[in-house]
Amino acid sequence: MNWITNVVRPKIRSILRRETPENLWIKCPDSGQLVFYKDVESNQFVIPGSNYHMRMGAVARLKSVFDNETWFDVALPEVAVDPLKFRDERKYVDRLKDARAKTGLNDSVKVGFGRLEGSPTVVVVQDFDFMGGSLGMAAGEAIIKGLELAVEKKSPCIVFAASGGARMQEGILSLMQLPRTTVAVQMLREARLPYIVVLTNPTTGGVTASYAMLGDVQIAEPGALIGFAGARVIEQTIREKLPEGFQRAEYLKDHGMVDMVVHRHQLRSTLARLCRLLMKTPAVENSGRNAAIAAAAPAS
Repeated sequence: MNWITNVVRPKIRSILRRETPENLWIKCPDSGQLVFYKDVESNQFVIPGSNYHMRMGAVARLKSVFDNETWFDVALPEVAVDPLKFRDERKYVDRLKDARAKTGLNDSVKVGFGRLEGSPTVVVVQDFDFMGGSLGMAAGEAIIKGLELAVEKKSPCIVFAASGGARMQEGILSLMQLPRTTVAVQMLREARLPYIVVLTNPTTGGVTASYAMLGDVQIAEPGALIGFAGARVIEQTIREKLPEGFQRAEYLKDHGMVDMVVHRHQLRSTLARLCRLLMKTPAVENSGRNAAIAAAAPAS
């Protein structure tokens, strides 16, 4: 009897048991409802019932922007992996390995070049899943590369910001990316090319003190947390209770810090319209777009 109970039954259960993926269901942080992951994915990671905007990975974001979900990955400069030999509870190099395995990215920023409703466009995306989208040397070089490519191709540059700030494991080398990216934005401005920033949830810290708040047009996704210091730190400093919705996209729009708050489903068409207006170019028909993309490919 013990043999049947302890050996046979567990084996039968293991054969019949189905493995359930960990991300089969998503719980909405706003309403608490459980939503099938595939439904959220097909809805551009917006919860269907509550319209809550979930975080979006770099690859998914690029797919949602470019025509036919097609673009060219821009080769990014290599940097020193661990210049300060930093270690806290774990080695910095080990944290990087885990982040790369989790996201499939080399660092927190990915750059793509392709067509947005027919117009050649450079898109720079920060992925919050890679160490909180933190800004280190590799991320700074990637952003600068995207801005330089926009100048070279005479095209607009769109940046999707999502970050907790500078990367502490790189110390002053991380903080130096703030002025470096600011200078690169100025270079694009001197070339009289559009620089559009989309602030996603969250965009905080040193990123908001540099390239993320320098756009010709500042767009935010609904409900995005945007600010430099945290609300608790501000309350402790000024010894006052902050207003409801402070540092959220809608609050910043009402107070002139953001030009518009755009739902993710309307974001692509809004960006395309802005690029056409700022570049003074007409809309391009669907026919022949693939050939146009190939002709606009960056040199290897």
